[in-house]
Amino acid sequence: MRRDAELLEKAIETHEEDAIFRLYGWSPACVSLGRNQREDFLDKDFLSAKNIDIVRRLTGGRALLHDKELTYSFICPVKYLNHGENVKESYKEISEFLIKKLDEIGIHTDFGGQKPVNTKFDYCMLLSTGADLCYKGKKLIGSAQCRKNGYILQHGSILLDYDKKLLEEIFQEEVTTDEITSIKEINPDIKIETLIELFSKY
Repeated sequence: MRRDAELLEKAIETHEEDAIFRLYGWSPACVSLGRNQREDFLDKDFLSAKNIDIVRRLTGGRALLHDKELTYSFICPVKYLNHGENVKESYKEISEFLIKKLDEIGIHTDFGGQKPVNTKFDYCMLLSTGADLCYKGKKLIGSAQCRKNGYILQHGSILLDYDKKLLEEIFQEEVTTDEITSIKEINPDIKIETLIELFSKY
């Protein structure tokens, strides 16, 4: 995520006109906190014992566990998009790329319906907004965005799999499978290498 911040600054400095798209994973696993999110719910001793790092990201939203997932980032000038000035529409416009790519491997996602925000949830994937991508009503990709000097950084988590027990231990709340899903649950035959190749063809 520091690299995302560096690329954003570089794009601003050089007046980059094109988009920058990245994919990356995490080692060791890491909890990322939203820009303005509180962190007092985290048991740092527990995370340290589990070899899980903590980072605060540039973008807003709630916390994520970056472990069994693929992170994407997309950087562009506001004017690169048809509706770049509108935050919600820009989320959707950027996410259309993810929708089209997943369609190619039979995973048909949509933006789902926005659910009322329950402020007790610290785990991002338990919240759904009109900009998140869902599969059959369950959240698969959570995204967050920030803007600076006419540029947008949007990044998000594509859930490959998840450890329900570990998530509940970290976030101290029930993680219901009625709310989230993963690539493994949708199609266990899809490998991470397939996704990387798929998304690399921008």
